[in-house]
Amino acid sequence: MDLDVFVSTHRAEWERLDALLRTRRRLNGAEADELVVLYQRTATHLSQVQSSAPDPALTGRLTTLVARGRSAVTGTRSASWRDVTHFFTAGFPAALYRTRHWWVPTALLSVVAAALIGWWIGTHPEVQASIAAPEQLREMTRPGGSYESYYSSHPATSFAAQVWTNNAQAVGICLVFGAFLGIPVLWVLFQNMLNLGIGIGLMHSAGRLDTFLGLILPHGLLELTAVFVAAGTGLRLGWTVIDPGHRSRRTALAAEGRAALGIALGLAAVLFVSGAIEGFVTPSGLPTSARIAIGVVAELAFLAYVYVVGRRAVLAGETGDVAAADQPAEQPTAA
Repeated sequence: MDLDVFVSTHRAEWERLDALLRTRRRLNGAEADELVVLYQRTATHLSQVQSSAPDPALTGRLTTLVARGRSAVTGTRSASWRDVTHFFTAGFPAALYRTRHWWVPTALLSVVAAALIGWWIGTHPEVQASIAAPEQLREMTRPGGSYESYYSSHPATSFAAQVWTNNAQAVGICLVFGAFLGIPVLWVLFQNMLNLGIGIGLMHSAGRLDTFLGLILPHGLLELTAVFVAAGTGLRLGWTVIDPGHRSRRTALAAEGRAALGIALGLAAVLFVSGAIEGFVTPSGLPTSARIAIGVVAELAFLAYVYVVGRRAVLAGETGDVAAADQPAEQPTAA
């Protein structure tokens, strides 16, 4: 493409579109039709420039012009509580349901890995010795030791906020860096399962595995599920880079990235619940069976949310992406 010829050919259309967009009076019917046609043409011009002659200055000018044109053509819309309600009753559960083929296997494989690590540590004293000195291990696993006192070492409110923040960071890493072929996601999963496996192994070797599970299960079921969902979504995003399917790689990554962002926002609410359980229920004086029951109920409620509400939303056409009106227009690309 000869960029100078292209600019001179279409400059008049761009200037006319800019003039129509700057008009403060109400456009008449003919002007409104002209605005729509010029917006569509300019969007196509932008696509042609990006694919054939990506000049930064021209691309920036046309991008701004197309954005202004799209705002004028489609109108602006402000978010409302109806959008929030729709997100939690349709968009978020639909995204969870659509990605279940990624995060459910991720969860199963991760739990198996943690169990194997725990068995290996619990049955090999030499491995335990490499983790810490014998007196430190006894301090960690004794009644009232660091594994137990950890959950009551800070006021419940501040502890719940700290837990929520830490878990949100782990979830964010999985989702944000999933596009890097999923490699950072695997590292986050490994770190989480290693820590869990160490706790299982050390407490099992001390004959106090039941105590450890009583402390972990109330909040850990929902917390780890959120991590697995984030990891599975991140891996799915990484796979999209490798195999975008019938869509272009840019379009596929944009769609899956928007869905992943929605999942991140939804998981923040899920982690808030698990953080509240960890801050208020886990260190409480409730019987172990009651604390575990609360965790199981929270986990079952989440799974019902995914497989009942999410399935219904998907059957109704929800994908977890933003509304079609809020998605960027896809223009044909010049060969």
